[in-house]
Amino acid sequence: MVGKCKIGIVSALALISFSLQAQTNLVVSPKSGDGILTLMGRYKLNQHSSNLDSFLDLNDLDPTDYLILEKKYKLPVKVYDYTSGTIRATIGIDDYDRALRIQKYNEQLVESGVKEKSYKEDGKLWVPFHEMMTSTVVSKPGFKSYTTKIPILGKEYEDVVVEDATLDKCVYYLVSGHGGPDPGAMTTKDGHDLCEDEYAYDVTLRLARNLISHGATVYLIVRDPDDGIRDETYLKPDRHEVTWLNQKMPVNQRARLAQRVNAINALYEKHKADAKLQRVIVTHVDSRNEGEKIDIFFYHCPGSTTGKQAADTMMNTISAKYNEHQKNRGYKGVVKARELYMLLETKPTTVYIELGNITNEFDQKRLLIPNNRQAIANWLYLGISKDASRVLKQ
Repeated sequence: MVGKCKIGIVSALALISFSLQAQTNLVVSPKSGDGILTLMGRYKLNQHSSNLDSFLDLNDLDPTDYLILEKKYKLPVKVYDYTSGTIRATIGIDDYDRALRIQKYNEQLVESGVKEKSYKEDGKLWVPFHEMMTSTVVSKPGFKSYTTKIPILGKEYEDVVVEDATLDKCVYYLVSGHGGPDPGAMTTKDGHDLCEDEYAYDVTLRLARNLISHGATVYLIVRDPDDGIRDETYLKPDRHEVTWLNQKMPVNQRARLAQRVNAINALYEKHKADAKLQRVIVTHVDSRNEGEKIDIFFYHCPGSTTGKQAADTMMNTISAKYNEHQKNRGYKGVVKARELYMLLETKPTTVYIELGNITNEFDQKRLLIPNNRQAIANWLYLGISKDASRVLKQ
């Protein structure tokens, strides 16, 4: 216990030292057509989940807010005076690998024309928030962050920095609803078809990326080889989805669900001896009367204590996030037991999530706006990580 306290104090002091040397946040103006993720993408910030919450906090924004052309916004990037000859000396760190990532970050921005001159020429070193946050991470002794390539996430998001090993030996099976021959719930908006499977899949990919970045083993049971994470409002529907190991999806719904369950249960047996925790996360989008607004809600298997605990933790995390970012909004999500095939037949503990009503104009904002989809994925990740922390401490 004393050792852990000492580690925490050292980490906190490192962050304080790191922050005191920073001069200011980078301030920028959006371009015409920019959304939050588009703006952040230009500055190579959209690939790290922590940056979105930081941007919202810095600018007192909600995930649903739009950017105003005439306004200036603070980015989660600190600007340092580069006067000490090295990156590590400039920002007061010892981590050589992190210094190399910061160097590469600055070089990429110069190459893309976002930054006019290199930090050696103009004396201004840009350090993104996600690199500052690594000072607070307490991971396994000897762990060094690294980058892994996950092509299924798409070209813009396939390079994932594994920041720590907090979810090491935790295995997650992510199942986005419907797909292949079945698009799920559907509606139209402004001449565009909105299909449940596309939006559930995009949120699921973003969640997968978050989990991988903290050392989890992740299986995307429903997969689309063509559609990675997409920062678009209207996600073009297709029928390219397959089940794990490239299995063609049956037309029959029961057969399709059985195919997914069989894939999960086989993988569960493979990992049972070594995994510290295994979870199935199923994401869906509901369809109700267009006037019925619903919040994100959760199902678990009847009689499953671990399922209820996991769902409660995720729901409470989302409730807290809404209270933080939309104080007067209120949140009415619920956790219920339900006898659904995916809950009853999967061997690992399973949580089934409904993200919103696809026909409701208010709920559509939660799905259509890319930074909302990212925010949902971030908040779900936080709930999942809290669930893992609780289990691993037992």
